[in-house]
Amino acid sequence: MTSCEAPLKKIVIVGGGSAGWMTAAALSHLLDSSRLQITLVESAQIGTVGVGEATLPHLRFFNQRLGIDEPEFMRETQATYKLGIEFRNWSAPGESYIHPFGDFGRSMNGIGFHHFWLRWRKENPDRSTEDIGRFSLPVQMAYGDRFAYPDTDPRSMLSSFSYAYHIDASRYARFLRGRSEKRGVLRIEGLVQQVTQEPETGHIRTIVLDNGRTIEGDLFVDCSGFRGLLIEQTLKAGYENWTHWLPCDRAVAMPTEHVAGQLPPFTRATAVGAGWRWQIPLQHRMGNGLVYASEFLPDPAAVEQLDQATPAALADPVLLRFTTGRRKSMWKANCVAIGLAGGFLEPLESTGIHLIQLAIMKLVELLPSRAMEPTLADEFNRQMQWEIERIRDFIILHYCATQRTDTDFWNHCRTMELPDSLHHSIDLFRRSAEVAGYREGLFLEPSWIAVLLGQKILPKCWHPSVDAYSGEQIHHMLAGLADRIGETANHLPPHDQALQAIHTGDSADGWRHPSMSLYR
Repeated sequence: MTSCEAPLKKIVIVGGGSAGWMTAAALSHLLDSSRLQITLVESAQIGTVGVGEATLPHLRFFNQRLGIDEPEFMRETQATYKLGIEFRNWSAPGESYIHPFGDFGRSMNGIGFHHFWLRWRKENPDRSTEDIGRFSLPVQMAYGDRFAYPDTDPRSMLSSFSYAYHIDASRYARFLRGRSEKRGVLRIEGLVQQVTQEPETGHIRTIVLDNGRTIEGDLFVDCSGFRGLLIEQTLKAGYENWTHWLPCDRAVAMPTEHVAGQLPPFTRATAVGAGWRWQIPLQHRMGNGLVYASEFLPDPAAVEQLDQATPAALADPVLLRFTTGRRKSMWKANCVAIGLAGGFLEPLESTGIHLIQLAIMKLVELLPSRAMEPTLADEFNRQMQWEIERIRDFIILHYCATQRTDTDFWNHCRTMELPDSLHHSIDLFRRSAEVAGYREGLFLEPSWIAVLLGQKILPKCWHPSVDAYSGEQIHHMLAGLADRIGETANHLPPHDQALQAIHTGDSADGWRHPSMSLYR
């Protein structure tokens, strides 16, 4: 955090929902609230999107930093555990794989496990259709509906994965609102009718509500959703449109009752003719939705398609329109856009809430003075652009790496031009089995391996060091590892038992079995 002679005194957050209340909760917890007034303005007349219910493991650490008790959080949000995302029909109809929150096997002598797997697969034709997920503990846990907490001991097989949550996003916002208000955040009900700016700098001076109330601020945080009330309608930050790479521009969401026996510890994403369907299990209901490209599927047909695929609806379907892309500047003047106001990459890999918390934490790190140092805004925008573009490439990969030829939508995705950065990553993997390397960012090597191999992008070769091992050595190593992973997963508690522990006060933490104690 920067030191300054003129510290901020008033931060105004425009908009509630997950973005607004995550921002309020974090700022009120991490900053000196005795010297800082934080005000959040929202209106009950403006609904929130509220369908982004699948998260990534990073949310755990966000909650921990805010001192949030996990069982309480899970009870309040009706959460379930999430070990990864299952992708059905993406490479071809009938094909499926899981992108897990964890590793595949273990590297040896600095060589990634997938290089050994590629040789083993090549030399054993009977293994040619086998999924590398057999060598991932979280994949086997997911398919077996099992869950236990990870171990911190690096020798333990339970140290090879992480986990996230499926949550009710609206309940999460309410939960954080309660915590924020206890820490002094002032919530004001009202619609913003006018925004005034400093004539010399263009900085926002005040917002004026529909009841005439005027609210001053030093720093404004725009959490107003797609419309970007401050960052775009007022400051004209501009928008970089990515629909030529991510053509889905609609989503229809509808909650349903649980189907008996369906509470898996993973999100399901099923590719369909003009997009994909999500299925997200919560404790009290099932979240369902269809993401699609309106160019290839009319809205009424999309609603009908989702309705037919999801019986026992609990509410009418909600239709959302969006444009994939990002603000050219997420921080402009004295305004920072967080959440949908800053951009949207569609919900495929559950990145929405992650991008909210990422922006919040970068804002805390680069917190300005009332002078609004331009260098801080430039650095914030640079870092956010870097992160979002890497995530963008990873999401595009799911669409372009398909063998489907059955619809115009998939033909378009398979043949579209790609960003140079993604084209390089795919070409590098095809030629060498190497993943374009970077040490930071959201999706690291195991994630890329899961999607690249899951969608049948198979390298032509493996690392030459693998040839120092005999075929018998590799077979013995992989067969033994698969057996140990399967045995470990089978001895873990069922997912529903782990959820019951949230309410009874018991814990799956510390649960161990002799077979999982060491990688051998």
